[in-house]
This record gives sequence, structure tokens and C-alpha cells, in this order.
Amino acid sequence: MLRGIYTSGMGMTIQNKRLEVISNNLANINTNGFKRDSAVFETFDHVLTRRINDWYTPSNPSGKLGNMHLSNDVGVVFTDYSQGKIVNTDNPTDLAIANSASSFFVVEVTGESGAEERYTRDGAFTLDESGVLVTKEGYTVKGEDGRPIVIDRSDFSINKKGEVIQGETLVGKLMIKTFEDTANLRKTGDNLIRAEGEIEEAEFKGMIIQGSLETSNINPIREMVNMITVVRAYEASQKVLGAQDETLGRAVNDIPSLRV
Repeated sequence: MLRGIYTSGMGMTIQNKRLEVISNNLANINTNGFKRDSAVFETFDHVLTRRINDWYTPSNPSGKLGNMHLSNDVGVVFTDYSQGKIVNTDNPTDLAIANSASSFFVVEVTGESGAEERYTRDGAFTLDESGVLVTKEGYTVKGEDGRPIVIDRSDFSINKKGEVIQGETLVGKLMIKTFEDTANLRKTGDNLIRAEGEIEEAEFKGMIIQGSLETSNINPIREMVNMITVVRAYEASQKVLGAQDETLGRAVNDIPSLRV
């Protein structure tokens, strides 16, 4: 009976975690370059079951009844890095990466250990007072040589290779990083991503589109359907838990009053 309560309770906890992930997806439908998350389940740790006051017998000297699974749990939150839709904005500082889902713009943020490298698909950039290309949060966009991209406020263009051209002069080139495997990339907030450990890089084979932005890769209809499914699963576990609790209460209160 207690096993049923634990299983139902864990089921409610899992659905609550799924709901948090789905809610975050829905909240970022209009966030440029946002990538959809999904919860991946794993088997809950095995629990060793023993018989009370009858642990050891000649036929079962260990006293083990075996293993049981109480439930599953959320093992990891998986991020889908598939490309979102490219939309035209006609803003010269808006940039989008196309034809390469595992490629990212590189920005520099200031952390506890100094300047740190972060990655983003959000190309809604702007120019600060010094003509430096920055994100809307003020993080510097890095050039291929590791230095900031400095652009005069007069006409400029950025070609498909990420080269920044002013007049007929090449003034810089965007640093674009492409990863062989995105499994070790983690979101850090502000629509930024960091790499955990050593990740093999690959050649950038996509293209940069100036005057455009990449939208999120979230399908709102699918997310709403997932939310409804999660809510129904939560309610089912809640009803089972209530039934188990009622049965346990009756057992505790009624059985001791029975006379043989």
C-alpha cells in the first residue's frame, strides 16, 4: 500500500517537472533563437525490499525479496537545437545563422573568473556608443580574431561568411563556432549557452543572413497538447494517491478494532 502511495506521489512530482519545462517553452515562443526543451525520464533508483522480522531463512539467507521500481524520474532536460524559422527584419545589425543548427554566435560575458565565452543563436544585435557590436543585454560579440567587432555607423554589410565590410574594406569577421555534438551544451540564462568539458568543433558550413532573425523552434500547438496531457496525468496520479491514502486510513483505524 505504501508502495502505491510512493509511486503515485513520484508520478505527481514528475508531471510537475514536465509542466515547468513546457511552461518555459511556451513563455519563450517569441524569444529569438530559443531552443525547445523536453524532459527525459530515467528509472528511479532500485529499492531493496526486506521482510520485517523475517530477514534470514535457510532458503533465503540474505533476507532479500528482490528489487522494485517505485517510479521514474526526470534524468535530464534535453534541448532540441533544430533551426527555427528565418524572418526578415531589414535591420542591418540583425543576423541569423542558416543551414547549420549546431553553429552559434560567440559573445563575451564577465563572470566570477573574468571574461568567459558564451554562445547564442539570438542575432538581435546592436551597436553601442563606441560602434561595438553587442547583444541587447550588452554582451560583446566576438570577431574571428577574438576581438570585438567595431563598425562605423555609416553603411556596412555582412556577407554569408560573416565578413563585415565597410565600403570596400574588410573590417572584421564574426566568430562562429560549430559543434560536432550539442549534448554537452547547457543553457545559462539571457538566451546564452555554455559548453561543458571538451567538445569537438567542426567547420562552419552554414551562412549568415543579414537583416533577418531566427525565431524559436517551438510549435505552440504541440506544447499545448503536451501541457494538457501532463495535467491529466497529474490528476490521475492525484486520484490514485487519494484512494491509497483513504484505504490506508481505514486499515489503520478499522483493523485494530476488529476482534477475533
